Amino acid sequence: MSEFDKLHPAVQHHIVNSLGWSGLRPLQEATIGPVLNGEHAILLAPTAGGKTEAASFPIFSRMLSENWQGLSVLYICPIKALLNNLEQRLSHYGHLLGRTVALWHGDIRTSRKEKIISSPPDILLTTPESLEVMLVSSKVDHQQLFADVRSVIIDEVHAFAGDDRGWHLLAVLERICVLAGRELQRLGLSATVGNPELLCDWLAGNCEAHCSVINPPAESNIIPDVQVDWVGSLRNAAIVISRLHKGEKRLVFVDSRSKVEELAVELRSLGVSTFISHSSLSLEERRSAEEAFSQSRDCVIVATSTLELGIDVGDLDRVIQIDAPYTVASFLQRIGRTGRRHGSSRNCLFLATKEDAFLRAVALLNLWRDGYVEPIEPPPRPSHIYAQQIMALSLQQGGIVAPEIDGWVSRMPGFSTISENDRAEIVRFMLDAGILHSDQGVIGIGSTGERSFGPKNFMELFSVFTTPPMVKVFWGKQELGEVHQLTFAVRDEGPSLLTLGGRSWQTKYVDWGRKKAYVEPSEVRGRSQWVSDVQPMQYELCRALADVLMREDIPEGISSRGQSLLSEMRESYDWLELGKTTLIMDEDKNASWWNFSGKLLNSAIQQSLADQADKVIAGNMCVEFKHVYSMDELVRAITEILAGDGKSLSVAIDEDFVQELKFSECLSQLEVNRELACRFSIEKDFSRVSEMGLSVIKIVE
Repeated sequence: MSEFDKLHPAVQHHIVNSLGWSGLRPLQEATIGPVLNGEHAILLAPTAGGKTEAASFPIFSRMLSENWQGLSVLYICPIKALLNNLEQRLSHYGHLLGRTVALWHGDIRTSRKEKIISSPPDILLTTPESLEVMLVSSKVDHQQLFADVRSVIIDEVHAFAGDDRGWHLLAVLERICVLAGRELQRLGLSATVGNPELLCDWLAGNCEAHCSVINPPAESNIIPDVQVDWVGSLRNAAIVISRLHKGEKRLVFVDSRSKVEELAVELRSLGVSTFISHSSLSLEERRSAEEAFSQSRDCVIVATSTLELGIDVGDLDRVIQIDAPYTVASFLQRIGRTGRRHGSSRNCLFLATKEDAFLRAVALLNLWRDGYVEPIEPPPRPSHIYAQQIMALSLQQGGIVAPEIDGWVSRMPGFSTISENDRAEIVRFMLDAGILHSDQGVIGIGSTGERSFGPKNFMELFSVFTTPPMVKVFWGKQELGEVHQLTFAVRDEGPSLLTLGGRSWQTKYVDWGRKKAYVEPSEVRGRSQWVSDVQPMQYELCRALADVLMREDIPEGISSRGQSLLSEMRESYDWLELGKTTLIMDEDKNASWWNFSGKLLNSAIQQSLADQADKVIAGNMCVEFKHVYSMDELVRAITEILAGDGKSLSVAIDEDFVQELKFSECLSQLEVNRELACRFSIEKDFSRVSEMGLSVIKIVE
């Protein structure tokens, strides 16, 4: 019996006759057996590799064969746009098989949600935050709604696993397991990751059923077409885009919302049909742009990583990357948007506007060609998420006694690494701080907790990441999107000018109380602000930068302009030596230690050597010293650090680090320090740097 023959006859019939498929892809074949057996699994395939069908077809088969009733499957995505995109496809499959699919997230109307509650679908597409809302809402009978859940499909699971949102998701799933009275079958869908076995452990670490990684060989051995060009500015990038590949549909990735807006304005000034997509545009603006782009041919859509996660914007011809992302995994997601049409191949053109981005692009491609993909590393010791879950459970249950808390969530892998005594101490601290209160042993939200998280029906409790202060922008009654409030800083020269949706606007009025700004079109270009975290580079990428500078060969796919720049950069760094770190000093008593170790480790080094100079600055590639007090003493101090075990080094925990823990006020200072110390460990990176030592010192005349 073939794997296909194991599917329910109705599923087989509609695959062949209604969908007209002549066969299944390797991943879809390989997934049938494990899913039908109730196993947990991680399904790996490139973007557009058929992962959705690989998971859903055998799940539909189980639904029919085992006569699942009620809400039996949760389909979870990291972003609402991806859910919207999947609804039509999964609803079509469900309709063929007599099953229903519904969508629930923050943009869905209340009337539709009420219908879901009164008549649950077979499959519900949603986000972790929306699941949390359902669990704590007094308007939802969560026991009845989730009693029949048997399986959960998590799309783009790697996007969850690397941060606290993943721990939140797993904790919510544990609570649903308790309500359903069974272990939920967990299927994670992902593009290529460096450590899929760890991802499997993360997804189903404390579950009884077997978990496997399903990763059949690639269907195609065609080498993607990847090119790197040096253009020097965003204006030049726009000119190149306007002249290349006319008549084709091009998706341009830019890793900054401000630069998305700037590039869109430049492209439109050159007569290019241009659309925009980023997270700060309103739903209507974003959706209309994506729909218009999907139906056009000779056009460009400029986007941030919002279009990285498998959202269908039609059949793309080209992917263009302005500068470079910070991970190979991100590059793979982006190039995976192309090559879907039969006979076409995947492609990506890098247009570098800055020298450091050009170098990063070449280094990333070297890592990719060597087969390297970053491992997923869930943040350790999620104590603040445990505190959030205590508050959520007290709302869900209308009060909870302390011994019952762990019965709901302690099996979650992230919480099981925190000792029972430490978990109990978190509860005690929250009670003492008034975040919780106890009435004869029944725990509820206290007065401090009400003030911090209670406004707007506890909306601050439903998501586990912080958001900067934003102002919504309106043109008349039409919402355009939102920008950081710093965009409207007082200016002597007149009203604030901003760019949003690729158009320029002049501010008419800002209602600060309601966080709303009203604008009108302007011919004068403005600039919008968004506050984004600066992404530190991982150790492997930093070392790849050094490798590029020390090699003599020219990687394939580099333009003539890029080759010239690379030669100049290599000449500028001709003092680098393989396997060594370099300390450079000049006559003005300035120095720089080039170790290519990443900003996290160098920040710890900066703290340790802060007394060696007037100012010490940590970067990804080096530590800089301004006006060194004694060069001999600096060399001695660096040599001493490298000869040690690294235990004397630690990253200074400032307010920015603490703010990463949204619910840090629920933890004692001791617990905050423990959690951050675990999260910003430099032990592994230090051991690799210390092996190289400090063996080259040069004086620059």
